[in-house]
Amino acid sequence: MRVNEIFKSLQGEGFNTGTAAVFIRLSGCNLRCPFCDTQHHEGTEMNEQEIIDHVLQYEIPLVVITGGEPSLQLTSTLVTALHKIGKTVAVETNGTHPLPENVDWITLSPKDMFVGDEARIVLTKVNEIKVIFDGEHEPKPYNDITVTHGHFLQPCDTGDNEQNDRIVRQTVDYIMRHPQWRLSLQTHKMIQIP
Repeated sequence: MRVNEIFKSLQGEGFNTGTAAVFIRLSGCNLRCPFCDTQHHEGTEMNEQEIIDHVLQYEIPLVVITGGEPSLQLTSTLVTALHKIGKTVAVETNGTHPLPENVDWITLSPKDMFVGDEARIVLTKVNEIKVIFDGEHEPKPYNDITVTHGHFLQPCDTGDNEQNDRIVRQTVDYIMRHPQWRLSLQTHKMIQIP
């Protein structure tokens, strides 16, 4: 697998905000989202045992596999190996490819409203949906997907403080009018941790 980085931090977004986690960022993505804030293209080839050995450095029970797009590389054997060392495995995905069935938690962050048909979602059941809200595109309800732990709306980080403030206000206003959504903030950026 091509691994961009492995590090520990707090989960900054969604249902598990504030939870300590080991992040495995896999390289590469099948989409080119205009607002992507992740440098995921570079990476080092690692086999599954090398990944496990790295994760063992951290006494943290939650492992979050992210990217790029982790479904392009993630295997059920890596998930099983992480389970064997006592880890719970969460995946953050755009939902365009199937995931191993033994993943414990799925965060779907759909991008179809930004990049069109190439971001067609194939997943039918997830733990949470986290939609990036830019103040311009109406969030889809995704009624055809079973969601066990909530719909989250996350203000898009444009890199411009004035524009970000406007988008946050629009996000709050949207949630007040559509209370099936919950607010997700990128708290890791707010408190300046990786």
